[in-house]
Amino acid sequence: MRVWDVEHESRDGSIRPDAVQPARGADIELSSGVTVEASTAWQRSRAIELVLADVVVVGFSLVVAYFFRFGDVGDTSPLRYGAVAALLLGAWMGMLAYTRVYEPRLLGIGTEEFRRVTSATFQTFGAVAIVSYLLKLEVARGFIAVALPLGFVLLIVIRFVLRLKLQSARREGLNLHRVLAIGDAEGVADLAAQMRLDAHAGFAVVGACLSTTAADTTSAQLEGLHGIAVAGTVDDVVAAARACGADTVAITAGMAIRSDRVRRIAWSLEGSNVDLVIAPAIADVAGPRITMRPVAGLPLIYVDEPQFTGGRRVVKRAVDLVGSVGGLIVLSPLLLITAVLVKVSTKGPAFFRQQRTGKAGGSFTCWKFRSMYVDAESRLASLQQHNEGDGLLFKIRDDPRITPVGRFLRRASIDELPQLFNVLRGDMSLVGPRPLAAADESFEGDVRRRMLVRPGITGLWQVSGRGEQSWEEAIRLDLYYVENWSLSLDVAILLRTLLAVVRGSGAH
Repeated sequence: MRVWDVEHESRDGSIRPDAVQPARGADIELSSGVTVEASTAWQRSRAIELVLADVVVVGFSLVVAYFFRFGDVGDTSPLRYGAVAALLLGAWMGMLAYTRVYEPRLLGIGTEEFRRVTSATFQTFGAVAIVSYLLKLEVARGFIAVALPLGFVLLIVIRFVLRLKLQSARREGLNLHRVLAIGDAEGVADLAAQMRLDAHAGFAVVGACLSTTAADTTSAQLEGLHGIAVAGTVDDVVAAARACGADTVAITAGMAIRSDRVRRIAWSLEGSNVDLVIAPAIADVAGPRITMRPVAGLPLIYVDEPQFTGGRRVVKRAVDLVGSVGGLIVLSPLLLITAVLVKVSTKGPAFFRQQRTGKAGGSFTCWKFRSMYVDAESRLASLQQHNEGDGLLFKIRDDPRITPVGRFLRRASIDELPQLFNVLRGDMSLVGPRPLAAADESFEGDVRRRMLVRPGITGLWQVSGRGEQSWEEAIRLDLYYVENWSLSLDVAILLRTLLAVVRGSGAH
């Protein structure tokens, strides 16, 4: 166990907040072997980078709008529209700052950043429209009609690009929020494990304040922390946060703490630039299902039931039909070439058909391009001892049953394209849990809940490592999708699928 050093202690043995020297410049190595940088300068540099990028893309959109509307600068005064563009640029950037799109907590994950950009953009042009009407200003509608959508699209695109850059850095242990966790040993270990599951979120637990004293904490509980430094008890939060250079204090779900204590912790952190977050006991529930309602000053969290019927299901099926028909038409040359290539490269049919478990436990025939030799099924038993998967998963990194052509098809995910016919038939969806070959009776307990929706060609399981997850993690991702599915989530997964295919990582 590692404990932070402090210079002085008070008479009752607790750490005095003013007696701790911040651990600036000292990196911390997590139990995973990843070193977390101590400085929070990355937050300022990322914010500055984003502001400069916004200025460039907004300015570019205004220039393009001017030349698109007026063509030759001789048609109207460039000085006049230069002033209009400068005012519009200032108003747009001011509204972005007012809606707090540059907050470090928004960077790298979630949709809140994009929602705020959308809000700021339309508020800006709504204000421009009102001011132009009241003051009778003559601003060309064509200029606004081009500047608004172009600037908005570029703002979204530049954020997406910078988000990918930030997420890449976070996978290397850089640009992380350093978290001081408060709670019992089990709660701290659980919070740290949950945060490690999503590296893109950029949180790393670097210290802990336990709800029990060192004497009351067993060696087994300390071992469960996996090297997380114990900085004291709940009375030492401010000092501990400064000692480990934390920018976030998290109260774990298992922490039995009174509301007045939480309030005092919040007061003690005021002016320290340290965020306070409270991890609720509920997990894997997305924002649209959560409603916050204050009662007598106590924030109560309402969790809505997941929606499995209604209009949204009709919309999802309509999207599946349009997507499958459009995909089959656009990709028909690739499908034909692949079928011929598979047929002539090795003995056997071009397509592989297998019974898979679908919605409500029903069985359907799943179509894929054949990527293995024809005797693959008969060789399965001899390879069981080399299985790297767990649960109902069977996977071998260098499976000898895969053909040379099949290896390429799997890496590019081309072998999955015939499943568009399954989507067209209604057996599958474009996005959903992965269809498995196991029989219905193999799915027990919570796993059966994944059958409430149609399986998909792609899904959270497929885009979150493409075969690298354990059975437990794969099921967790599938259940998260089932519980929180929405059209926007489907779009996000489809975009992540394209990125995963381009990168070609995790496919066996």
